[in-house]
Amino acid sequence: MLKNIDPLLTAPVLRILAEMGHGDELAIVDANFPAVTLGKRVAMVSATAPATLDAVLTLLPLDDFVEAPATVMEVVDAPGETPETVREFQICINRAENRPINMARIERFAFYERAKSAFAVIATGETRLYGCILVRKGVIRPR
Repeated sequence: MLKNIDPLLTAPVLRILAEMGHGDELAIVDANFPAVTLGKRVAMVSATAPATLDAVLTLLPLDDFVEAPATVMEVVDAPGETPETVREFQICINRAENRPINMARIERFAFYERAKSAFAVIATGETRLYGCILVRKGVIRPR
């Protein structure tokens, strides 16, 4: 056990976060997502996707060199709809960065393709649909 580290950040997740570089993407996905099939590296967490994102963002800076450092999956046949999980993701990223953050939306199969090239996938226990997000790692600037 370590001080000040969220218990959802297991050793495999911490290793993934530590090994990522600037611009690498991380997919945090729901229980229905084919994580092992598509992911290069996969870690599993028994929590909701927003709770996992919250924990990850305590350590992972979002990329401020891009317009939208987070991307979610559009609802099939209703791309303008905003699922509860996506609303919660927006709250998480805004809170973590202490400002409004743009979040892009892409079609389901485009999301799968991006997840294939992501540095890693964290599979969660999220049972709600559309509990999937890609986040791009930023930099930590010298103080």
